[in-house]
Amino acid sequence: MQLNIPTPLKVEHEQLHADLAKATKEDGSTGEAARSVAGILHPHFVKEEEFALPPLALLTRLAQGEVVPEMKSAISMTDRLKIELHHMLEEHKTIVDALEKLADAARKEGKMEYLNFSGNLILHAQNRRGGLVSRCDAYWGIPENEAQ
Repeated sequence: MQLNIPTPLKVEHEQLHADLAKATKEDGSTGEAARSVAGILHPHFVKEEEFALPPLALLTRLAQGEVVPEMKSAISMTDRLKIELHHMLEEHKTIVDALEKLADAARKEGKMEYLNFSGNLILHAQNRRGGLVSRCDAYWGIPENEAQ
């Protein structure tokens, strides 16, 4: 069974990539900081799109009680996510640190578009860490004090 990333998440990632690509073309500290963010963010997004986001395509069918053998393709993805989840959360911290530097540079250079972009992407990273992750930890039986 081919698991496609849910369209809203795919579109969100594509827009974030496009906005960041534009920022990397800027001169000065803003462009330098954006290139740093891109170097960290791209490999992270690749992992999300490879094994973290595709299983979400099953949620509607699973919520309706539908389970079919073809869904087994998601198991290897979720197994990999379980193994790599905490490393990916550490990457979120690194990404947020880089985004804060981008926001500072954009503020100093008066490039408000990239200040707004940084804030939105920080919220994106915090949303992944806060909501979805705590539910995954609970599912896998990871105590809350160990999940951080």
